[in-house]
Amino acid sequence: MGVALTRSAQWTAAGQGTGTLEMTPLNETILNEIIMFVESFIHKHPQEANYVFVEPLEWKTDLDPSAFQSGYVVSATGVVSEEVDKNGQPLLVLSVPQIQIRSFGQLSRLLFIAKDTKLKEAQACIEANRNPVAKILGMDCNTMKEDSSLLNILDKMTEDYGPECEIKMKIAILLKQLDLHLLDHCLKYILLEIRLNPWAVKNDIELLKRFSGKGEQTVLESIEYTSDYEFSNGCRAPPWRQLHGEICYVLVKPHDAQTLCVTCSAEGVFLNGGKTDTEGEINYERKGAIYKDLVTFLKDKSAKFSENMSKQQNRFSEQQKKKDQPNEAHKKQEADASRKANTGSDQSKLEKNPINFGKNLMTKRLRPSLYWKTSVDSNDCRTALRDTQEIKHGGRIEKSAPSVSSRKTLKSASKVEEIDSESSSESEEDEEPPDHRREANADLPSEYWQIQKVVKYLKGGNQTATVIALCSMKDFNLAQETCQLAIRDVGGLEVLINLLETDEVRCKIGSLKILKEISHNPQIRRNIVDLGGLPIMVNILDSPHKSLKCLAAETIANVAKFRRARRAVRYHGGITKLVALLDCAQNSIEHYPSSLYDEKDVEVARCGALALWSCSKSYLNKEAIRKAGGIPLLAQLLKTSHENMLIPVVGTLQECASEENYRAAIKAERIIENLVKNLNSENEQLQEHCAMAIYQCAEDEETRDLVRLHGGLKPLASLLNKTDNKKRLAAVTGAVWKCSISKENVTKFLEYRVIETLVGLLTDQPEEVLVNVVGALGECCQEYENRVLVRKCGGIQPLVKLLVGTNQALLVNVTKAVGACAVEPESMMIIDRLDGVRLLWSLLKNPHPNVKASAAWALCPCIENAKDFCPE
Repeated sequence: MGVALTRSAQWTAAGQGTGTLEMTPLNETILNEIIMFVESFIHKHPQEANYVFVEPLEWKTDLDPSAFQSGYVVSATGVVSEEVDKNGQPLLVLSVPQIQIRSFGQLSRLLFIAKDTKLKEAQACIEANRNPVAKILGMDCNTMKEDSSLLNILDKMTEDYGPECEIKMKIAILLKQLDLHLLDHCLKYILLEIRLNPWAVKNDIELLKRFSGKGEQTVLESIEYTSDYEFSNGCRAPPWRQLHGEICYVLVKPHDAQTLCVTCSAEGVFLNGGKTDTEGEINYERKGAIYKDLVTFLKDKSAKFSENMSKQQNRFSEQQKKKDQPNEAHKKQEADASRKANTGSDQSKLEKNPINFGKNLMTKRLRPSLYWKTSVDSNDCRTALRDTQEIKHGGRIEKSAPSVSSRKTLKSASKVEEIDSESSSESEEDEEPPDHRREANADLPSEYWQIQKVVKYLKGGNQTATVIALCSMKDFNLAQETCQLAIRDVGGLEVLINLLETDEVRCKIGSLKILKEISHNPQIRRNIVDLGGLPIMVNILDSPHKSLKCLAAETIANVAKFRRARRAVRYHGGITKLVALLDCAQNSIEHYPSSLYDEKDVEVARCGALALWSCSKSYLNKEAIRKAGGIPLLAQLLKTSHENMLIPVVGTLQECASEENYRAAIKAERIIENLVKNLNSENEQLQEHCAMAIYQCAEDEETRDLVRLHGGLKPLASLLNKTDNKKRLAAVTGAVWKCSISKENVTKFLEYRVIETLVGLLTDQPEEVLVNVVGALGECCQEYENRVLVRKCGGIQPLVKLLVGTNQALLVNVTKAVGACAVEPESMMIIDRLDGVRLLWSLLKNPHPNVKASAAWALCPCIENAKDFCPE
């Protein structure tokens, strides 16, 4: 926390203890994160919350003594906590207006008491305690020192190791994690900032001068620099102020306000302290908020400026464009010169003018060209294709007639575009990231240039040279992104896709092997779809050559990771062909598992299942698989002993089981029996997908009974004890949750001691696991015997702690579980003592209706069984 406060927080003045925190968006973010950490500390770390600070945190508070109630001794001018340390000293002392706090528990309670003023209290505490970690843990743990790494802090603590020191170590780790979390937030905030540069500021000031004067229609009376000297970097601020990012200072005289002294800096524009009366020096300290540019600042400060500016807006915009045009031409010349220069000179230019370079790149991204080029160069074809993909339902674009190869590629692209505009009920999933091209002057490894040479042989060689070039390319490390993008940048993707349409099997196999490897890259996947590669691969699925089928299906599995690609596979009939591949392995599985021929059939079916798994994330594709007869074939493949086959098969079933039609078909095909059998496998991934499939199917009562009848509850119970693999644990706990809806299954879980295991999983688990664990406990606690067991195992306290979370699904489940436990009077006493009723009551203000409803139902038994129920 110390490093974030000293290096990232924004203070009004330099020096230890003299500055105050400015209420900037960045500082507000830091304070809110600290508040969240302290508020949850008492619930997440109850033992550490009782730790007594080495020195108290002391600041001036605005809280009134009357705000403190139970747990405090209140007088007219002060408050003392009933909680004391081992020497009998109170952990909170308020002597208006000074307050002293010596534990995280008291800090957390104070924030709850402060309510709407908690942000102000946190700001005052940080300002008065610039190095809080040193006061909490002692100077040995000062995180503002240079040697404040976690290992150094722990090394100092372990010299006199003991119970108290162990708690101190945990707090040190938690504070260090908070510090890193705050720094990460600050970094994200800084990266999102739009920074000004001297040329942008100068353009704005020159334009404002043109529209300034004595007339009523002018936007300002006057605007002028405080200094006439301009440095070579375009700044007018003194060098020692340029270190703070300041560019220049201007005196602005609006029509309806006094003269304003304004600072223009890289972070934005703000009002400074003005010129001093005696020496005429500028008071550099900021006196208000930061604005993104000078025009926005003046609109806020002067109503007359805002009014006249709106009238002059068109003229102002035209003048701004004219000012930008020569600037753009100058930048283009600089960019051309930089490409011709060597690497060393490029680097020096970037160091001299980083702002111009960054702005130039941004300008390129914000102004995409929609004009088609008539060049037959493959790179131009790719650019045109990308532009086609980005124009959705737009008008026609006039273009010159492209070459034969261009027409062919554009035809494929238009097909894909038609697919993308197709009306579908698929869920809106994130598309692949936008295509990013490398800069010409970027430093690249030697492999990049070597691959480009190999691609040239692919383009111009005969059949034998092509095969040799493909073998050569396969020898490179194609899992490396540099090699993948090298193939694309020189036009290798077009060549590889064109090779798939030749009659030479060796060329097709070589091309597919390379495409299979490089299609793991998201950008390459997008390019393959843009170039019309998927329809060609779908056609290869009809080939009599099994190796070609396998490679085509595996490549489709890699490419179909985003919605547009999955639609393309369905549109070109790929789903039906992939389902047909599953039928290849039937005879080999039933009769001849040892033959080489049949092993190849199994591999074809495995690759088909892999591709269907990727495609099955779409609702329309799920329906296409079902209509093509995929469920009986998948059910048959579940009987195999090949684990590498089982994983994609179960993965496909898991995806499809979210639909009711599939769940009915899964029951009809007796798939549950095989899913239960594979829960006993040693393969963790297979166990995970089987458990997830059971979770999806167990919505139905008959399926829950089938899981029990086939002996599936015992392996689920045993897998609960294996907590190292969190994905598998989430799937298993989900299956247990859904199965526990049936009372007969709950009886079996009681026999397998599942409830005790679930209570143990209520702490130190990710939210996706906690949602399922709490859901299972909520179902189990419908029975009296299980409610008693949860209480005896200490499950009430962690359940109540989860009421302070924000996850909607978790809150719905935890309120149901707490409400079920509250039926028992002894459990209700524990809930009341832990302030659970108040927390349930506060959830009635939650914005989510499901959370409100569940909390209301949970309050019913609480009201019935509570001795003194009086919500505030």
